[in-house]
Amino acid sequence: MHTSDLRIPDGHFAAYIFDCDGTLADTMPAHYRAWSSALGVHADKFPEAMHYELGGTPTAKILEIINERNGLNLPVAELLETKEALFLTMIDEVKAIKSVVDLAIETSGIKPIAVASGGNRSVVISTLQALGIADIFDAIVCSEDYLHGKPSPDPFLEAARRLGVNPKDCLVFEDTASGIAAAEAAGMRWVLIPPPSKTP
Repeated sequence: MHTSDLRIPDGHFAAYIFDCDGTLADTMPAHYRAWSSALGVHADKFPEAMHYELGGTPTAKILEIINERNGLNLPVAELLETKEALFLTMIDEVKAIKSVVDLAIETSGIKPIAVASGGNRSVVISTLQALGIADIFDAIVCSEDYLHGKPSPDPFLEAARRLGVNPKDCLVFEDTASGIAAAEAAGMRWVLIPPPSKTP
């Protein structure tokens, strides 16, 4: 898929906001391997379909959901640290979703652009650095920067606030249902990015 294949809605947009995992970076398979290793004997409680269903959800919240759905009491802070450390060992495997990264690079310096992610800042920054694009964004919003994660509009509203742009004038690039719901709740229009494996 090339930049020209992205279906940008008609109209003027003052700023672009990009999700990170699954939108700029093809990281979801590596994240799932890290989850499986971190969860160990409980890995079966987090099937791959659930991983994609919860795409965009902050990591700590995912662990709370796993505990809640399975009557478990897994240590959230400890497992979160383990999972993220495991993911960082795989950071060299991260590949760009070229059409979206190319658009971000082309837009940088022309209009304000931001990242709004459900990931922790250290992981998001490491991912963007692996792609060589950490310095092109005017704002990078991560799970530490808001109270409620996607599908709440908080991540995108915070990104718009940092960019100094009215939310209704922002266009969001997302790959998950929860991310699209968050964009709509923020009053923003959106572009759905298909899974990398399905792009020609």
